[in-house]
Amino acid sequence: MAEITNRYILTIGTGKKLYVDLAVNLARSFIYWHPGSTIVFQLVTDQPQLVPADISSQIQVITVKPGELGIGFSAKLHLDKLASKGQTLLIDSDCLLFGALDFLFDRFRGHAVSVVGDYIADGEWFGDIGAICRQFNVPHLPKFNGGLYYLEKGEKATAVYTTARELENMYEEIGFVRLRGRPNDEVIMALAMQLHGQTPVIDDGTVMSDPQACPGGYQIDVISGRRWLFNPPAPHPLHQNWYPFTKVSPVIVHFLGYYTSHYPYLREVYRLKKALSKNLNWLSEFVGLLSIEYPSRIKKQFKNTFRPVYRKLIGYRKIKISERL
Repeated sequence: MAEITNRYILTIGTGKKLYVDLAVNLARSFIYWHPGSTIVFQLVTDQPQLVPADISSQIQVITVKPGELGIGFSAKLHLDKLASKGQTLLIDSDCLLFGALDFLFDRFRGHAVSVVGDYIADGEWFGDIGAICRQFNVPHLPKFNGGLYYLEKGEKATAVYTTARELENMYEEIGFVRLRGRPNDEVIMALAMQLHGQTPVIDDGTVMSDPQACPGGYQIDVISGRRWLFNPPAPHPLHQNWYPFTKVSPVIVHFLGYYTSHYPYLREVYRLKKALSKNLNWLSEFVGLLSIEYPSRIKKQFKNTFRPVYRKLIGYRKIKISERL
């Protein structure tokens, strides 16, 4: 097999400013963990003016027109058009890196399109998987978290993504269920990959995880790289029986949903900015505790203490609409 030397990390920050900011945070974690690396970080955005100069000078900013990649999750069905020649890892913007990713490129090499996961043959995953497998005469589908995709630009990858875009147009007809009102890229890509004989790299807990899969708590330190996430074993009420691991230390932590507004993420983003500007010291660490972590802890404790009284006197509050919608 010919050696592939061009390696890229690709992330997408389009639409709301929130997504550009998240992508910049991911870029900072890449820059911190890859000094002198030949891996190129690419940020795709329709608002390049929002990328800070200190970051844009160290990465490649790829500008697209608003709406050019579709809406919501659909952008990830166009990776074959965005990818450069070589190996590309698409990482969702709401992730942070806790180490270098060279080993991951080595692990994926030779796959035209791949993910980190396993297989699912029946049960529910945004649709009746057994019925969908029978409909397309396949034994199973890759099951994975779409926060990470891998591709090697070429005819095979183009074929997979062309099929994926065709499947998106038949989403409900196939039997898939929407995610937050939109087609879910994961099940579309799973079916497209299976139809083209593309296989996942089997998940071993070292690559990527998230607090939803591990609701038993997590601790992170992006500067030292120390991290762990915990999925309490059964019969603990928080146990996620679909997640095969108990305690993991992944190099990529995916802060799904509202976790990017929680203090662990905000604190580490603050520390990254300070570290890259050579201003991370005991004083800045203390300021971070006072301004980010402690207020969040106190607010959470206050809510937990007085929530029963509030609900008894006033009732339940309306669910706040997610900033990501």
